[in-house]
Amino acid sequence: MTNNNLPKMKCLIIDDEPLARFHLKEMAGQIDFLEVVDTCATALEAKAKVQEQHIDLIFLDINMPYLTGLEFLEQLENPPLCILATAYSEYALDGYRLQVVDYLLKPIAFNRFYQAVNKAQQQFILTEKIKRNTLLDDPFLYVRQSDTFIKVSWVDILFIESMQNYTKLHFKDKSIVIHQTMKAIEESLSTEHFFRIHKSFLINITHIDMISGGRLYINKIELPISRTRKEELLNQVVYKKLISK
Repeated sequence: MTNNNLPKMKCLIIDDEPLARFHLKEMAGQIDFLEVVDTCATALEAKAKVQEQHIDLIFLDINMPYLTGLEFLEQLENPPLCILATAYSEYALDGYRLQVVDYLLKPIAFNRFYQAVNKAQQQFILTEKIKRNTLLDDPFLYVRQSDTFIKVSWVDILFIESMQNYTKLHFKDKSIVIHQTMKAIEESLSTEHFFRIHKSFLINITHIDMISGGRLYINKIELPISRTRKEELLNQVVYKKLISK
């Protein structure tokens, strides 16, 4: 399965066993849409790699020295897609909680590996479509709940609330919790319409009712404005909104 309009998925293999790293790299080399950019023997080493370069997919062992794979994954603010590769089945529930793409038990057969990376590619394609979405042409975007993508209208979003590895989208008549980080959802939205007023809140500026002191109100809901963000909100966002009328 290839998509000529998309780049290869850049992969990082993280496992403390040299033979396991070799086996995963060898299998990944057979898949034309994967590119292994590096391998790491510890999660500490991998953390630096993820921060230094763009990674789309990680193959992650769980039991490693110093920092386990699960601890590493939990610490990432905006983690890449992840496939767990482990000899232990008892961590499957943790994998589900952390929204991993798949859970591979060692020894890993190629057909099972192939199935997992195809699932990862499907999610990657949808994510890339979200990033490339032009909001002025398309009033909709897709948000992720587990392995399902739901179509919502960004125009109707009042504000977005951060909940660690989850975010809550607030509408006039409902709210939904999605399995995407604030950073990921913010990158898919237009900066002309959405503004980060606080580390926990991203607002749709078209729905602002009032700004007073260090607070603003949307649909009668009071939200805090960070002191470092208030001036930019007033000088840039509100000003642009007024002159566009």
